[in-house]
Amino acid sequence: MAETASEAAAKVEKNADTGIARITLSQRAIERLELLTDTVKPGPGGAGVLFPYAALLYDAQGKTWVYVNAEPRVYERQSVTVTKIEAGAVTASAGPAVGTPVVTVAAAELFGAEFVTGK
Repeated sequence: MAETASEAAAKVEKNADTGIARITLSQRAIERLELLTDTVKPGPGGAGVLFPYAALLYDAQGKTWVYVNAEPRVYERQSVTVTKIEAGAVTASAGPAVGTPVVTVAAAELFGAEFVTGK
């Protein structure tokens, strides 16, 4: 059965100042995407933060980003400054705070939803 307008799979709200969207997904969309998150950890020796490489995205200009799970079913793109990639993990000098959930499965789909044209 098709989703109704009140049950839209994704609601995308752009911040006029930053251009970064806040994406709210329906529970069904989360399940269909098989979206998963992992928690940002302290970097080695307490320097920066550490998160799975699967969370890292590159935009067309080569900037690095992750999607944070800001609140239940809400995702926002956040800039990261990568210092090292090794053994499936990213160390960043700037990015989400320790303990923040980052999307590790379906981040590319969120990125696509954020930049859909014609809406």
